[in-house]
Amino acid sequence: MTGVRNALRVALRNGKLVVGLAVVLALLLAALVVPVTIASGPNEYVGPTAAPPSAEYWFGTTTFGQDVFAQFAYGLRATFLVGLLGGGLAAIIGMAVGFIAGYRGGLVDEILNMITNIVLVLPALVVLLIVNAYLGVRDVGVQALFIGLTSWPWAARAIRAQTLSLRSRDFVDLARLSGMRTPGIIVREIAPNMSSYLFMTFILLFGGSVLIAASLDFIGLGPTQGVSLGLMLNNAARWSALHLGMWWWFVPPGAGITAVVGSLYVVNVGLDEVFNPKLREM
Repeated sequence: MTGVRNALRVALRNGKLVVGLAVVLALLLAALVVPVTIASGPNEYVGPTAAPPSAEYWFGTTTFGQDVFAQFAYGLRATFLVGLLGGGLAAIIGMAVGFIAGYRGGLVDEILNMITNIVLVLPALVVLLIVNAYLGVRDVGVQALFIGLTSWPWAARAIRAQTLSLRSRDFVDLARLSGMRTPGIIVREIAPNMSSYLFMTFILLFGGSVLIAASLDFIGLGPTQGVSLGLMLNNAARWSALHLGMWWWFVPPGAGITAVVGSLYVVNVGLDEVFNPKLREM
């Protein structure tokens, strides 16, 4: 318990971690709560067309009279959803491949390394473009699935390297001599000693999934039902919001994507300083 209290004390003193986490939690809370309080749907025509921000329409309206604030709130929810699903799936695959390859070694390591390298050299964005364009995949869940299936290789290689350095430690040898099976050794002995690294890996995968999804949405290959921040940018560009001076249509989604990804990066930097005392001394 003393170690946990000390870690929390150090974490609360880290400005980067506190600020980044506060922004992430505020955005997450808005994504969960605000859509419930809005009576109209994000794509409903509720007001005057191309109206600037006002007391009634906080973020103004689109050229079709849609509430930009409602679209932003729903889009923020979709952003967190695709980041959680895509980043979570990539983290699970990367951890499984990295742990098994690093601990087992030999032929298993060679086969998993070959698969990892194949997926690593594939142009992931191009694959996603083809899948979305020709298979008609236009759902947030399926989009997150394909993002997760193409985003795990770098995490697997990094986790494999960490596992290689841990598998020869004394506590792993003792667990092996006690008769503990491979899954138990990985879960109980190796993974806990990499918990901070695994958590930071998930954060990076989360942010990467958000950026990939936003890129697909922006070029028109996002979900056909609902709304996302990337689709908001796509619609704003398609209907010439910039040329019409409708800054309230494209600034909020752009700022939302930047805030989510940027705050996650700041959280990751802060966690790195918390878990690595040498960085705190610099």
